[in-house]
Amino acid sequence: MAGVTFENVTKKFGELYVVRDLSMEIPDKEFLVLVGPSGCGKSTTLRMLAGLDTITSGIIRIGDRIVNNLAAKDRDIAMVFQSYALYPHMSVYDNMAFGLTLRKMPESEIATRVQEAATLLGIEGLLKRKPRQLSGGQRQRVALGRAIVRNPDVFLLDEPLSNLDAKLRVQTRAEISKLHQRLGTTFIYVTHDQVEAMTMATRIAVLNLGVLQQLGTPQEVYERPVNTFVAGFIGSPATNFFPSVLKREGESIVADLGAFQLPVAPEHQKPLAPYIDKEIITGVRPEHIHDAEFQPPSTDVAVIRARADVTEMMGNESLVHLVAGDHSFLGRMDPRTQARPGSEMQAAIDIGSLMFFDLETELAIR
Repeated sequence: MAGVTFENVTKKFGELYVVRDLSMEIPDKEFLVLVGPSGCGKSTTLRMLAGLDTITSGIIRIGDRIVNNLAAKDRDIAMVFQSYALYPHMSVYDNMAFGLTLRKMPESEIATRVQEAATLLGIEGLLKRKPRQLSGGQRQRVALGRAIVRNPDVFLLDEPLSNLDAKLRVQTRAEISKLHQRLGTTFIYVTHDQVEAMTMATRIAVLNLGVLQQLGTPQEVYERPVNTFVAGFIGSPATNFFPSVLKREGESIVADLGAFQLPVAPEHQKPLAPYIDKEIITGVRPEHIHDAEFQPPSTDVAVIRARADVTEMMGNESLVHLVAGDHSFLGRMDPRTQARPGSEMQAAIDIGSLMFFDLETELAIR
């Protein structure tokens, strides 16, 4: 078992930077999720660690070993792909045993490892079947089993749930989290799905255009995003952003959005003082916009008038698309809300949860 370190790692294809100056340390036994939109460099990062892509510059360590020039087979890692990559003519047993057979491991040891992995994954009754006889979830378990039997230092998982339906994705991501806890091994997981990242990760690394934007626990990344990209990418539905001007009113500061004003909570006023009379970006997550009639108790809110444009009943909540002046935004509200398309309503915005960003740099104002 081992941790992983990236030191100023860069990958270029010609003049195109795919990963730029990536530095991060992944401790042993951590479950790190690399998340970001398509083309952000997350899969390339995984492939460089696996030895499937060469790096342009920098250093990659697994444990204490520098692995830049080490062949993939010598890095003691196991990779699970989106496509499962199972041999269709082989049984489940033979698929799981294949890598160990290539290493000329004794048959008794192979049988023991395959049986243990199959029991762990609940597929011991499928060992004689061929991949075509399995469901998508069962194939994914076989791919995981093939990785587990190798007993690697590091598991690499590249969007392994993308081919599963919604219900099976939820079930399988819970199984992978349990698997990590049982094995106590370093997991590095790539996904574009921020819900997967939030629910599975010990820490999340958010990438955009090949650059690491933020590295932290799911709660840190959600509650204290470093810039508008992270604030907009992490959280579902996405954060609402409003161009606004900070103004002082007596001893207080307000964010003037034109159609309405939002008071700035006392704890946010000191860092915002240099931005008085300047344009900034104000952010508020949909879950912090309530129907005033059903707002949570003991919440400091600003109540504004808005028009409901579209409502989406989700059972446990209602997503209400609102319009106020030139602003269109989304609120996640109590399912008892009476908001209907075209109706006027009072929306309560939690001012303690507002986020503020520099207009030019898009960095958070702390």
